Amino acid sequence: MTAVIVIAKAPVPGRVKTRLCPPCTAEQAADLARAALADTLETVSQTRASARVLALDGAPGPWIPDGFVIVPQLGHGLGERLANAFSAVTGPAVLVGMDTPQLTADDLDGVLETLHERNADAVLGLAADGGWWTLGLHRADPRVFVDVPMSTSFTGRAQLSRLLALGLRTVMVRELRDVDTFADARAVAAAAPGSRFATTLATLDSAGEAVG
Repeated sequence: MTAVIVIAKAPVPGRVKTRLCPPCTAEQAADLARAALADTLETVSQTRASARVLALDGAPGPWIPDGFVIVPQLGHGLGERLANAFSAVTGPAVLVGMDTPQLTADDLDGVLETLHERNADAVLGLAADGGWWTLGLHRADPRVFVDVPMSTSFTGRAQLSRLLALGLRTVMVRELRDVDTFADARAVAAAAPGSRFATTLATLDSAGEAVG
């Protein structure tokens, strides 16, 4: 049985998706973040995960669906926060962020199955910007994140190197594009036309409120 952890920030203007500004205002960026997070949480709700955990930076809100255990993010840097998020569950877990609203339940179930069926200690999905969008571990191990630089163009490669250096049998899953820039937002919305994220972006466009 495998848990799915979503690590996310509460969608508060000025604290989320600041790289979308400009062309977005802080409020518009927060609207897009809220939509992306809602899409992600709904997708996780539809998977075969044994438990669903939201590791949250900020206050919970009505956008959290039923069925999620909410834990605070703990640690001084992202590496520590990731390690503590894995430590919040017992047994195997797969972690995703809030930046890939095009993610489907089939995608995520495939990651869960890979962790179990491929005799893997870890699974890793790289992101198009050089980071990673998902990491699965058979058991929590804070060493996984030691000396891995976060939020760089080579974070994904460094994370893979760290997993291999620890002797963890690691299986790669497909690459996804996450939302960092407005160009990313347009591409991801096009990949998920029925999502809340795409609808929110289209609303901004139709109102003439965001350009890019």
